[in-house]
Amino acid sequence: MKSFRILCALLIIGLSCFFFVPKAWAFCGFYVAKADAKLYNQASQVAIARSGDHTVLTMANDYQGEVKDFAIVVPVPTVLQKEQVKVSDPKIIERLDAFSAPRLVEYFDPDPCETIDDRVLRMPMPSAPMSEANEAVRSRQGSLGVTVEAKFTVGEYDILILSAKESGGLETWLVENGYKIPRGAKQLLKPYIRQKLKFFVAKVNLNEFDKAGFQSLRPLQITYDSPRFMLPIRLGMINAQAAQDLIVYILSPKGQAEVTNYRTVKVPSDSEVPLFVKDEFSHFYKSMFDKSYDREDRKVAFLEYAWNMGNCDPCSAEPLNPEELKQAGVFWLEGSEPVVMPRGRRRPVVSSDVFITRLHVRYTRDKFPEDLMFQETNQQETFQGRYVLRHPFNGKTDCPAGRRYQRSLRQRFEEQAQTLARLTGWNIDEIRKKQPRVQSQLPWWQDALMSIAGM
Repeated sequence: MKSFRILCALLIIGLSCFFFVPKAWAFCGFYVAKADAKLYNQASQVAIARSGDHTVLTMANDYQGEVKDFAIVVPVPTVLQKEQVKVSDPKIIERLDAFSAPRLVEYFDPDPCETIDDRVLRMPMPSAPMSEANEAVRSRQGSLGVTVEAKFTVGEYDILILSAKESGGLETWLVENGYKIPRGAKQLLKPYIRQKLKFFVAKVNLNEFDKAGFQSLRPLQITYDSPRFMLPIRLGMINAQAAQDLIVYILSPKGQAEVTNYRTVKVPSDSEVPLFVKDEFSHFYKSMFDKSYDREDRKVAFLEYAWNMGNCDPCSAEPLNPEELKQAGVFWLEGSEPVVMPRGRRRPVVSSDVFITRLHVRYTRDKFPEDLMFQETNQQETFQGRYVLRHPFNGKTDCPAGRRYQRSLRQRFEEQAQTLARLTGWNIDEIRKKQPRVQSQLPWWQDALMSIAGM
């Protein structure tokens, strides 16, 4: 019976720790903190659910200001109808963020003097409706080369779908119709017009906004068909005061998604860091990201997470349930309602998994002159930005293995300090001051003699 219990415990260890090969005395741990999008002052979030040419795009902006001044202009590949636009629950973006955020995990060294049998037997289980345009306005639109292809209201947003013949005319039309367009828009609009893209324009319907009693703007979700898998980011650079952070969650039935026109680099991961980072995790992650961003010459997309959404290990948040996945735009799950695609076609649903790729792009106009182009892959390799705390054993260690363990801690703490300095650029001496001191439990001379003897 004792052998059976040991076998069961070992199986639990194997299943709960498959993602992590611990160093000596390491112990399975648990998630303790996460680095989510709230770390950044200017961070937009976009969720893209895509299978084949079918795309559901959810946009959550970080707009700060008067609601009446809000407007968004997004190039889209086709004329969208009202059925293809909806307002999404902001909690869905928050759930995607929490599930995929880089995380800090915690491990505890066991008693080095304890036998393996004793250890496994005591091991815990892992734990403004729009007014109609008059004839004069219509005539003015025609002279500017702008056509209103569709016009409707969805939730608290008034939506226009525009086509244009030239960027100057579109810029003028937007200004004359009350949209505050920053300088430089003309040049950035021109490539989209050359590609014959349409423009999805949204502003807040103040009556609907006030009537609903919202405190902030909700994400907009659009559905469309296009062989091009891309995300326009250049228009977002027009009024940027500094580099902007963009978090992209790509949901696919196949596997990882990747950026094709810029390099994709994994964030540093699986590093063991000093214990005090637990209280400074936000500061640590921002510093580490800044350091990585500069090292890569500020022109790469960073992979922060890639995983099948049916599970997680360790979990920084519970996986999204089928209803939440549906709200995030996943239309291929069995039991989901078919999604209305252009021209009234309905996408049939099929049974499939959902793989999430979380990409973090910090962009400026000089380093990201092109929009982001993606491709789906069949790559199912998992990855997570994960940083490890390893607590030393604090009990008595009056056995040969325990004495060797105590002497190893000084080197371990120094390696952690050097790792942290390398990742963040922080001062190594300041890091060392925050590290715990190793106190020997033996007289100095006995400790020295045993060290010489290799005990």
